[in-house]
Amino acid sequence: MIAYPLLAAHAAWHGPLALIHFDAHSDTWNMGDDLNHGTWGYLAAREGLVDPARSIQVGMRSPDPDRHGFMIVDANLLLDAPMAATAGRIREVAGDGPAYLTFDIDFLDPAYAPGTGTPVCGGPTTHQARTLLHALAGMNIVGADLVEVAPPYDPAGVTALAAATLAYDLLCLLALARGAR
Repeated sequence: MIAYPLLAAHAAWHGPLALIHFDAHSDTWNMGDDLNHGTWGYLAAREGLVDPARSIQVGMRSPDPDRHGFMIVDANLLLDAPMAATAGRIREVAGDGPAYLTFDIDFLDPAYAPGTGTPVCGGPTTHQARTLLHALAGMNIVGADLVEVAPPYDPAGVTALAAATLAYDLLCLLALARGAR
């Protein structure tokens, strides 16, 4: 749900955005006007904040059967292909226009990020996630977030370490995008 107001702010500046969404869940459930962690993607598409034709959801393990026009690379497709192939697909779908990247920590398999509210087995490793993010360097990413880290569910701190590392990678992508212009 954090992504929704950030998307609104970025779309007000840049116009409809490409959405690059890493998650185990689609977050595109149609529940009318109810904004919550499972509906923000649907509302962002419905309200024109994102362009579904230029948007991609990666790592889904419990997708919404209604794709709402988004390209979906589910976890099976993701993990059966080289990360470079998925990065190429992300670049192809999002294009050169402004893009917003949102990363839900449950994109990772719970072995690598147990501290989240809605873990789903069968996801990628931290290394695979970092490989994907690094391969997006140079894209026109205008904003990003990392969400759903729940430290009380992970007393060992594995999730917080993964999240901090991935957040650093997101900051590097943002810096590279600004320097590339």
